[in-house]
Amino acid sequence: MLRFCNSHPVRIWTAISFYSPEDCGGEGGNWQNIGWYPVDSGQCKVVYRNDLADLNRFWYFFAVADDGAEWRGDFPTFVKNPEAFNLCDGIGTTALQRIGFRELDVGDSDDFTLTFVT
Repeated sequence: MLRFCNSHPVRIWTAISFYSPEDCGGEGGNWQNIGWYPVDSGQCKVVYRNDLADLNRFWYFFAVADDGAEWRGDFPTFVKNPEAFNLCDGIGTTALQRIGFRELDVGDSDDFTLTFVT
């Protein structure tokens, strides 16, 4: 299970990306992108419910706070903004925005919690 916790003073909105050849093979480039998960200040939210290491060691995430703070990285990924989405990377890109995600190494953990701080 992947859980995001928010220690930032306002709500954050998060998205994840992960290697998913069964659901997004071929034209989807094997990557699945899901968002937006709202996480209120002082709260936690499960963003993926299955065992992490069984699927991937490396996961990718992006977050933006209501006050404009961002947790951005070097891995470009497509998202639908501001609407909720569950899509295969690269399909229907004309309606999508490309954002840099951060890499998250969960090792061999089945459960992992990431806390967003300022």
